[in-house]
Amino acid sequence: MSMSSDGATLIAYAIAAIVTCALTPLARWFAKRSGAIDQPNARKMHKKPLPTSGGVAILAGCLVAAWLAGANHHMQTQTLAAITAGAVFVALIGFVDDRIDLPAKLKLVLQIISTAPLLVAGVTISLVSNPLSHGIVFLPVWLAGAVTVVWVVSVTNAINLIDGLDGLAAGVSAISCVALAFIAMNWHQPGAALLCAAIAGAAVGFLPWNWHPAGILMGDTGAYFLGYMIAAVTVIGAFKMAAAIAIFVPILVLAVPLLDTVLSPVRRVLTGKHPFEADRDHLHHRLISLGLSETRVVGLTYAVTAICGAVAIWISRH
Repeated sequence: MSMSSDGATLIAYAIAAIVTCALTPLARWFAKRSGAIDQPNARKMHKKPLPTSGGVAILAGCLVAAWLAGANHHMQTQTLAAITAGAVFVALIGFVDDRIDLPAKLKLVLQIISTAPLLVAGVTISLVSNPLSHGIVFLPVWLAGAVTVVWVVSVTNAINLIDGLDGLAAGVSAISCVALAFIAMNWHQPGAALLCAAIAGAAVGFLPWNWHPAGILMGDTGAYFLGYMIAAVTVIGAFKMAAAIAIFVPILVLAVPLLDTVLSPVRRVLTGKHPFEADRDHLHHRLISLGLSETRVVGLTYAVTAICGAVAIWISRH
């Protein structure tokens, strides 16, 4: 990878972190003035009302960094525009949901619609590695589209589901994207690496304001945006590696949030609940019920995510 693309990646990270950190107090002020306040209840961990517009700062920091650092010079402008359009749309869904609590089925339909820009621009999982035959399977257009929709919606909701403790979703997103950036650099994918750096920088820039005890939440706005961006960057990056093991790399990097996403509806159905019914029985909630403090649970989750990311980097290099 050239020095210029390395430099652009670092610049993207720095811009995203600075812009997000600087805009978060403004987002908090806006949330308080507009009444975008999340009230505590039996399902939530925070004990006092908190503003929920942190995701607006994350979105601004990430997208400003990506475009200013020149992501469009390392990938097709059409591709970056599609990712931007879809991410902004899904963030708007979260923005509305933070205020009026949209029905789960409606949110799912809207999330599926948010993948349309990716499909139109050809940003799809069009090939999948076969670890058994060490070959590549090229998917028909309709199947590539379907797999992409399922992946993007799944990762979007995975990040949202782990956003239950102060600093958890932001930190996991940052660690995952750092790992994905190294993987992209190993496979000479400067555009994907730059986008990963912008996402990671935005998440890190938000952490000082979101660390326990948090002064602001990212809300569904931020969680949906981060999840969508991470999913999209794996489609243009990790899934494009010409390696038999490539199919497992993005799944391994996102193992923690994806595991909770898979287990949650299964657990609810087994206990007689609706699969989309919100509860307080996620992995992080279970760890707290075992007696761990909130900061220790967050730290433990960071560590597991970092280990999974390190293993994924090793796999991508070998």
